[in-house]
Parts: sequence; C-alpha cells; structure tokens
Amino acid sequence: MKEKTFVDDINRSVYDVRDEEKDAYRIKQGLTEEIVLKISEEKHDPEWMREFRLKCLKIYNEIQVPDWGPSIEGLNMDDIATYVRANTDMKGSWEEVPEDIKETFERLGIPQAERESLAGVGAQYDSELVYHNVRKEVEEQGVIYTDFESALIGPYAEMVREHFMKLVPPTDHKFAALHGAVWSGGSFVYVPPGVKVEIPLQSYFRLNAKGAGQFEHTLIIVDEGADLHFIEGCSAPKYNVANLHAGCVELFVGKNARLRYSTIENWSKNMYNLNTKRAIAAEGATVEWVSGSFGSHVSYLYPMTILNGEGSHTEFTGITFAGEGQNLDTGLKVVHNAPNTTSFVNTRSISKGGGCATTRSSIVVNANAKGSKSSVSCESLMIDDISRSDTIPAMDIRTDECDIGHEASIGRISDDAVFYLMSRGLSEEEAKAMIVSGFADKVSKELPLEYAVEMNNLIRLEMVGSIG
Repeated sequence: MKEKTFVDDINRSVYDVRDEEKDAYRIKQGLTEEIVLKISEEKHDPEWMREFRLKCLKIYNEIQVPDWGPSIEGLNMDDIATYVRANTDMKGSWEEVPEDIKETFERLGIPQAERESLAGVGAQYDSELVYHNVRKEVEEQGVIYTDFESALIGPYAEMVREHFMKLVPPTDHKFAALHGAVWSGGSFVYVPPGVKVEIPLQSYFRLNAKGAGQFEHTLIIVDEGADLHFIEGCSAPKYNVANLHAGCVELFVGKNARLRYSTIENWSKNMYNLNTKRAIAAEGATVEWVSGSFGSHVSYLYPMTILNGEGSHTEFTGITFAGEGQNLDTGLKVVHNAPNTTSFVNTRSISKGGGCATTRSSIVVNANAKGSKSSVSCESLMIDDISRSDTIPAMDIRTDECDIGHEASIGRISDDAVFYLMSRGLSEEEAKAMIVSGFADKVSKELPLEYAVEMNNLIRLEMVGSIG
C-alpha cells in the first residue's frame, strides 16, 4: 500500500476537477499556502521559485488594498480560482490544438494574424499556454521566444532568475505580491544585440473559465542596439461572477535599443483588471507603449517607464473606453533618472452610458536628470451627461534645468457634426461612432492594420451595439 504523503494531502484539499464538460482542471477557490504549493508543483518550479512564491504570499497577506481609485469591494479572493488548466499540453502546430480551444482562438482571428503579419505567436487559455510558434527566420537570428515555464527551467533559467520581478517587486503593491505567489503562463523574449525583428511577435491571453483569475508573466529583454515590436491581446467571455486579471509585464531595453509594446484589451465587463507593466531604458534606448483598453468592470492600469540612461526616450499613446457599469482608472508613470531624457504622452478617454474614465499621469524628474523634457496631453470625450471623466496629473520635478508641460481637455460630441453626418445618410448612432473613431485615430495609426481595424470595430460595438 502506498504511503500517504504531504503532496497527496494537498491534492485532495486543493485540486478539484470542476469543469468536466470542458475537460479542464482547476485549483479550488481561495488563496492559501497549500494552494500556492500546488501551483508550484504544477509548474515544476525550481526551489528558488517555490520559496519566492511563499514569500510573496506572506507579503500579500500583510499589505492592504489601495485606499484610492475605483472600489474593488466586489472582488473576493475566496471566490477566485487561481489556476485553471485545460487538459492539453502546449502545441507547436495549430492542427494539434484541441478543437474547442482552437475554435475560440480562430473566432478571435489568431491563426490568420499569425499567417499574415506575425513573426511568432503564443496563445494562452486560462492558466496555460496551449500553442506557441515562432518563424524559422526569427529563430535563426538568435531571437528567443518561448513560454515562461520553459524559460524558467531551460537553458535561459539564470537569465530569468536575474530579471524576474526585479522591476516589479512583490512589495510594490498587494496585487504584485498576489501575482508573485500564483503566476502562471506568459512569455519570455530575448533579442540579441543588434538584431532587428522586422515583424511583430504576439501573445494572446484568453480567460475562459468562470470565476477564475489569470496571472501570466511577460519578461522581455531587448539587448544593445536591437529592435522589437511585441503585441499583447486580451479577451474573456462575460459571466455573472467576478473574474480577475493580475498579470505582470517587465521590459528591459538595452543601450540604443528600441521596444514597442502594443496592447488591445477587450476583457468582459465582469473582469477586475489589476495589471502591472513596467519598463527600464538604458542609455539611448526607446520604449513605446500603445494601449487600447475597452473592457473590464474595474481597471487599475498604469504602464511605467524608468528612463535610466542618458538620452533615453519613452512614448505613451493610449485610449480608454468606459461604458455602462465600467470604472476604468488608467494612465502612465515616467521616471526621468538621467540627463537629457525625453517623454511624450498622448492619451484619449471616452465615457458613455454612465461609465467613468479616469486618467492619471505621474512624471518624476530627479535631480540628476538635467536637460530632460516631458510633454503630457490628455483629452477626454463624454458621449452623454450621465458619464464622468477625470484627469489627475502628478508632477515631481527636482531640477530647474528641464522642460515639462501638461495639458488636458474634456469635451462632448458636437451636435453640428452629428447633424452633418446624419444629413449624409448615417443614423445618429453611426454618426457618433464615426466621430469617436476619428477621436481615437491617433492611437489606431500606431497599430498594425489588422489591430487598428479590431480597435475601430470595438468602438463601433460600444457605440452602435453591433459590428456589421
């Protein structure tokens, strides 16, 4: 008779076959040491990662929920399953992916986008990557693009350990600590010195399970003189219970390198999106963020760039659409930490149907950042008189030898413009949707064509209610 072990006790207490009709396994709801240990076992963690998870759990239990921003009282971790795994391993061929999962991603256009315009794709379904592929010519350049678990235990393990949660330490805030304890899935990218990846890489995250959380970790290292465009897509079906997204993105951009990170998020409106994204730029490096946020019930999302090397540069171009029942608190942070650094920010927010859109910007210019320049522009559009839009700028300037500017505007759709378009045969809803698409044009121009089309379709869906 087999002797009972501690692991057996954990399996019985925290591992539950709940979604038999979907052939999926999930860890029981809640957050305990036993659950964290079970996730660590599923991930085949090295010892240091297992200990790190437990340390993060301790920090999570000690840190309070932020007392500012939108309320997250509707989020109860006792009701969230922190790990859900489809009954399939990761595939390198699309034909090998199980039919139900493949159909989901095909409806989202992932395989078509890969064929037409992407250098590599990773597709995550709930807590695990189910598909990963990279073009041969990109591999031959020495570019590494793999799922995070493989990187953690493979030949790049030391590189991962050196960088993992160094930009976003678990002490940063409560949900960073949560992420460190229960992270699962995500991508690892390394671009060697001087290599320019001509077409984008993409990861797509689909949270399909009811009452679950997704905690993917994305770590990208772009070495000296290299160039990369990385695209992140996110979506989830709507349920009548809370879902949680608390992923983490860490970007390390080397001397004279360039990284563009584009995101289109279309989470369902029962989602709490508490994601953390952060980049650090070395001398002469450039970090570009392009962000479209169209879903979730509540969002806390503020990508941050630390300009750590002289002459480094960052740009942020973002749009947020808050509809009925949504409170989206988004924005950005920039730290000028070296001389002659520059930042340029252009945000657009739209609120409709009682939605609340808040844009926060934080610009820090340290005493050693002489000669730095920053320009922040925040524009808001309210579709009706029951919605809300706020702009909250914060500037911490510690040297006189810099040039910093901020401007903000809030407006409504012009009745004359609506009347003009209606006189040309459009309905009132179609006219307003066209005006809003024009308002968002600054962002859509920064996206690859197929993603710009997707963003405009999402705007039309929010404005008109259907996509023709």
